[in-house]
Amino acid sequence: MQGWRDKTEARKYDRRMFFSLKIALASLRAHKLRAVLAMLGVFLGTLALMGVQHVSQSMVRKAELEVEKLGPGLFIARSGQVRFRRGGEIGVSPGARNFTLADARALMAGVPSVLAGAPFVEQTISLRSGNRKVPAQLVATLPAYTGVRSISPDIGRFFTEREVEERAMVVVLGRAIAERLFGSPQAAVGRQVLYFRAGLRVIGVMEPKGRDLGGTDQDEQVFMPLSTYLRRAANQDWISGVYLQLAQGADVELATQSAATILRQRHSLGPGQTDDFSLLTARETMRLQQQALDLVQTLGLISSSVSFAVGGLGILSIMVLLVRQRRVEIGIRRALGARRRDIIRQFLFEAGLMSALGGAAGVVAALALVTVVYRLGDFPYIYDPALVLGSLAGSGLLGLAAGSYPARQAAAIEILDVLRG
Repeated sequence: MQGWRDKTEARKYDRRMFFSLKIALASLRAHKLRAVLAMLGVFLGTLALMGVQHVSQSMVRKAELEVEKLGPGLFIARSGQVRFRRGGEIGVSPGARNFTLADARALMAGVPSVLAGAPFVEQTISLRSGNRKVPAQLVATLPAYTGVRSISPDIGRFFTEREVEERAMVVVLGRAIAERLFGSPQAAVGRQVLYFRAGLRVIGVMEPKGRDLGGTDQDEQVFMPLSTYLRRAANQDWISGVYLQLAQGADVELATQSAATILRQRHSLGPGQTDDFSLLTARETMRLQQQALDLVQTLGLISSSVSFAVGGLGILSIMVLLVRQRRVEIGIRRALGARRRDIIRQFLFEAGLMSALGGAAGVVAALALVTVVYRLGDFPYIYDPALVLGSLAGSGLLGLAAGSYPARQAAAIEILDVLRG
């Protein structure tokens, strides 16, 4: 007998729930414009939260992939102070010309666990072939660069130690530079490009690499023997820095301390003087980028929180207005036997539906938007199910919270007050 009563009560409860949901949907259809305006804030909040968090996660993953590609043993010592520009790209303070080849050799000999080193000079130049002229980033270095930076020619070859000794007028082009100057990488090898009035023979084209951790497009680079640039092109004694390859499992902190000690002694820096150089590892570079991304994530959370708050207030105000307009409907339902909890449930359903629909639309729009960003920015495709479900759940809970006060107001309406009105 008791079981039969429990089943009957359960069926009645299910019918009441279904009836409340049906009324909530009918109300939303009857007040479409108000419902859309109430959903807008939740939609924008969900869009901002999902978009910023997904793109940030993708950028972090891309940085991790770059670290894996470069190898955990990459160590960079360069002149000047490194800073981050907008967009996470690395910039270096201009005018630093006190880093020499002797400094690079001292680091390669004195820093523990160094397997190889490649001094380098970076400079923005212009190359010309016929009527075509393109800007490029010159990297003047040694043959060890390919091993230290895990990069190799796709067509042709890199320059040799003998060509470095002879100060040969040869150059290796990045893939994008080769395509812009000659139409295709295959057509570039064996041709000549002009740097100012000097002719350089193209001996190779590098494999496509994209942007590195510092934001530099490696396909827009050209490579020249270091001696050729220092003596025949620029006639200078200073370099930009040196790439070092540390042994697997090397103590990076010890290597950093040793490099700092060597450079401070060689540059005659006193105890209170600021370093005129920067020491970076691939992991450290990723950490600096993560700090910049943390700021972006924080701003995204703030903007999405503001949008959610506006959306919650919008739902609250719309529901209060609906309660006032539907006093007769509420009174009739109460007169026909609806209980206070039935009225509360109905208005909570309406508020929750508005918020959940706005959140669902925001999730769909955000996933579409980040997919476009991933494609255009060549980022890893990352979709976080926990973030999607959390956004949907949070949107629904926001609607329930915003609708609780109007629902209590509706339940407090007395039948006699409605009849008198």
